[in-house]
Amino acid sequence: MNTTGVRSAARTTGAALVVAAAIAASAPSGAASTDPPVEPSSRDVLDRPHRPVSTYSVVARDPVTGRLGVAVESHWFSVGPTVPWARGGVGAVATQSFVRIDYGPEGLALMQQGIAAPEALRRLVEQDDARDVRQVAMIDTGGRVAAHTGARCIQAAGHHVGDNYSVQANLMIDVGVVPAMARAYEASTGDLAERMLAALEAAQDAGGDIRGKQSAAILIVEGTRSDRPWKDIVMELRIEDHLEPVKELRRLVDLWRAYEHMNAGDLAVEHGDMTGALKSYGAAEAMFPDMAEFIFWHAIALADNGRLDEALPLFARAFRLEPGWYLLVPRLPASKLLSDDPEVLRRILAVGPAGTGAPSGDARVGGPPGSKP
Repeated sequence: MNTTGVRSAARTTGAALVVAAAIAASAPSGAASTDPPVEPSSRDVLDRPHRPVSTYSVVARDPVTGRLGVAVESHWFSVGPTVPWARGGVGAVATQSFVRIDYGPEGLALMQQGIAAPEALRRLVEQDDARDVRQVAMIDTGGRVAAHTGARCIQAAGHHVGDNYSVQANLMIDVGVVPAMARAYEASTGDLAERMLAALEAAQDAGGDIRGKQSAAILIVEGTRSDRPWKDIVMELRIEDHLEPVKELRRLVDLWRAYEHMNAGDLAVEHGDMTGALKSYGAAEAMFPDMAEFIFWHAIALADNGRLDEALPLFARAFRLEPGWYLLVPRLPASKLLSDDPEVLRRILAVGPAGTGAPSGDARVGGPPGSKP
């Protein structure tokens, strides 16, 4: 049972009748029934969120890297677990409006069988009695893309399918939002995350959701499938509840890029490439100059390469920003992350918080300096 559906059902029983009405409206006409009206079954209520979840999204494929992704913003709490679906080497799906979550996993399952995204979407829409209130977009690894906007999605609603992408929206302030998204995506440069963010930002600039804004998410996967699915996820970021979710998503994407520089630096250290490591650490620090963690590990890399004089100002700055890094220094030699030369340690600790002296045994870890936490 889908927990998102359960939470939604608990607070939206009345809204479930909207979906029931849509089902009735889309049913074939015939003789009037004398049976009393029947509310949606418990399975319908539990399996489907019934208020409009998600308002604008983009599904896309990067033709250069083959990566696939979904980005979304909504005036609804925690849109990330509901709307965006993607699987490395398979495809990506956005399922929104009166959400039927099943479009995500079922669409991916069909595409994994080799069924093109347009056909996968057609099959799922055809068997959905409430298709008139759904909005769904799918793209596969070949860049084949399709979208469906039900006739009864709340206006302004619509979609635009382009080359290797689709943008879709419902509950918009006016009909100009979707075209603005398409123009922004096509005009933007950079990687897939950058282009999808440009589409979300354009939607918000054009007026966005008539209700406002609350949450956002981005999910990007590799274009080829590996035998380790967790490695196929390139980026997965969520803004659960924020006054400016798209702006916050942009900040987190930038932070993700900075941490990728840090990861590259760590990998370079493992391979003995200190020039590459210092370049990567420096790039991360340049992006977020006040991030103590970046400054600290940049300093450690310098100190471990005989460039202690260059490292000391960085250590001092990191200690000022967050004193915890000062306490960490004596613990690193035991993990082979810093020289155990007493003079090196003395000089590093000497630039620490004034008047505190060198850290002594820390009761919080139950051991002397240098012991493992």
